[in-house]
Amino acid sequence: MKKFSLHKCFVLNDKFFFNTDNLLDYTKLYLPEVHIFLIEWFDASDFIKVKTSGSTGKPKLIELKKEYMVNSALATGLFFDLPDKTTALLCMPVKYIAGKMMLVRAMVLGWQLDVVEAASNPLKNVKRKYDFMAMVPLQLYNSIDKIYLVKKLIVGGGAVSDDLMSKIKNVSTEIFASYGMTETITHIAVKPLNLAAIKNKKIQNYSVFPNIIIAKDQRDCLVIDAPKLSDKKIITNDLVDIISNNEFEWKGRFDNIINSGGIKLIPEQIEAKLSKIIKQRFFITGLPDDVLGEKVVLIIEGANFTIDFSAINEILSKYEVPKRVLFIDHFFETATKKILRHKTLDLI
Repeated sequence: MKKFSLHKCFVLNDKFFFNTDNLLDYTKLYLPEVHIFLIEWFDASDFIKVKTSGSTGKPKLIELKKEYMVNSALATGLFFDLPDKTTALLCMPVKYIAGKMMLVRAMVLGWQLDVVEAASNPLKNVKRKYDFMAMVPLQLYNSIDKIYLVKKLIVGGGAVSDDLMSKIKNVSTEIFASYGMTETITHIAVKPLNLAAIKNKKIQNYSVFPNIIIAKDQRDCLVIDAPKLSDKKIITNDLVDIISNNEFEWKGRFDNIINSGGIKLIPEQIEAKLSKIIKQRFFITGLPDDVLGEKVVLIIEGANFTIDFSAINEILSKYEVPKRVLFIDHFFETATKKILRHKTLDLI
């Protein structure tokens, strides 16, 4: 078992640490969730046990090699040019991979990391500036007024709506959508979301990190070969178009496909169109129908209101137009704010 030491430049909440025991003593008192992870990180095992978010199925416990987690941290630092003394803010739950990896990056690369509550508005009480941060779309939406405090931001855990895209278009922060999952130890690909990130490059798809090989299976789902992150190929349920050896377009989830009257519809593509006119949180799903097999249904979070179907008919094909609209007070979601579609549908 390789022992992982702290980078000499590592700082947590403005505190330097002489050794790992010193760090563990501090986190035990002030950051108990961080402490639980660090106990496991510094033990004799080669692996970390991580629970998947459960946004696309039942949460499961998987093992990740610590060596591969270090490889992931090094790849992020290199890709985004984040050397030692990079200032970063952690606002994700540490029990999930996104939060764990912010800590690993900081310890391996020598970052100066601050930890705040994993709230929906993480910058609310923040005053200092940071070089790097990771958020989910809801956190970004609630942080627009203070996002200038962050130089580079990655956004994961859900689609970024057209409304949110318009709000971040001209901000100074370089904002990227990240593609990844627990099995890939967070992101293996990113795409720029605003002008600051694009820097005059016309890139609309995901670009994969070095040492990542991508392909499609017979379902048109992404297959990832990442030897520095996983011992075996990762077969996903993500429908994609492969643009080149290092670029792909994400289309939606295979397990969300709606078969309506023999027409296969991808909910995520319908949602992207509807996000232009619906500002509340919503999602598209298929429900059983005696005639069509499945019918397209629009689920909206919040109080009931009148839907303008004339606007919907203008942007959707006749097959995509929802046959029914349902309102639910609050969606079920994961700790990282991902909508739990199937659990939310159980309310109906």
